[in-house]
Amino acid sequence: MTHKIAILGASGYTGAELVRLIATHPSMEIVALSANSKAGQSMAAVFPHLRHLDLPDLVTIEEVDFNGVDLVFCALPHATSQRVIRDLPKSVKIVDLSADFRLRDPEEYAKWYGGEHAALDCQAEAVYGLTEFYREEIRAARLVAGTGCNAATGQFALRPLIVAGVIDLDNIILDLKCAVSGAGRSLKENLLHAELSEGYHAYAIGGTHRHLGEFDQEFSAIAGREVKVQFTPHLIPANRGILATVYVHGDAAEIHATLAAAYGEEPFVEVLPFGEAPSTRHIRGSNFCHIGVTSDRIEGRAIIVAALDNLTKGSSGQALQNANLMLGEEETAGLMLAPCFP
Repeated sequence: MTHKIAILGASGYTGAELVRLIATHPSMEIVALSANSKAGQSMAAVFPHLRHLDLPDLVTIEEVDFNGVDLVFCALPHATSQRVIRDLPKSVKIVDLSADFRLRDPEEYAKWYGGEHAALDCQAEAVYGLTEFYREEIRAARLVAGTGCNAATGQFALRPLIVAGVIDLDNIILDLKCAVSGAGRSLKENLLHAELSEGYHAYAIGGTHRHLGEFDQEFSAIAGREVKVQFTPHLIPANRGILATVYVHGDAAEIHATLAAAYGEEPFVEVLPFGEAPSTRHIRGSNFCHIGVTSDRIEGRAIIVAALDNLTKGSSGQALQNANLMLGEEETAGLMLAPCFP
């Protein structure tokens, strides 16, 4: 069976990444691509690296015919996505890559995103899209909310440890470096090559980054109590990748054993041998997440390092992984591409 797929917002980085991945999928066909600002153009004109593919031309959302479409990937900007999704046919399954449906509590959404939610019914039915921890809910879902790329990286490092109770929940420091593609494709002065290259900087310092809403929601839910991590993101002059360094209080060997057991059967999450640290260069362009654990020189403390590609495992790859479950396909279909190296 071939599933008919539409991608809304196909002219952005995550939209192009979806096209690249779906091109290798054995049972998905892209039948519609929207990009309002690029409507009327071919995908090859917008993304020359995809010119070898036979793809429909870009159109406005209003021009998309959803009859016969099985699943929609919504790669639209935050706040735009919710207004589009509320009006889509109820027969269509949806994977949203924006932040619009990640937070379950409308008040938390308003707090972190600065406005009332415009599609509360959809928000109430949305399933959080961290596939490894919400598989059964995702299989049965109509609407799945893809996670933030930073939030996914931190959760892969920490969720099993919170569940197992092997770390001090009041002493978690998350230091994260993210490549520039995480900021999207729109033109911004601070993302110009001359402004960004040859240095990197912290941003959203002091607990203002919106992905903290996801950390608060997910970690507190699984711990059964309030958990607040100390989180500082940094923008690095690289195109792809996230590297999270997490400092915790706990026994490093026990932490490593807990993570290795939790991810032992997972196809996309690999825990490295004790003492080894991952690198973004080893997961680039793939749906894999690598995790390493090392002892700190201070007794009773450990360092966890997690690496993933923000456009793939942190966004579009995760979205396809979820779509596979929603459509009854093998979870790994279209996603076993090896990382690009060097």
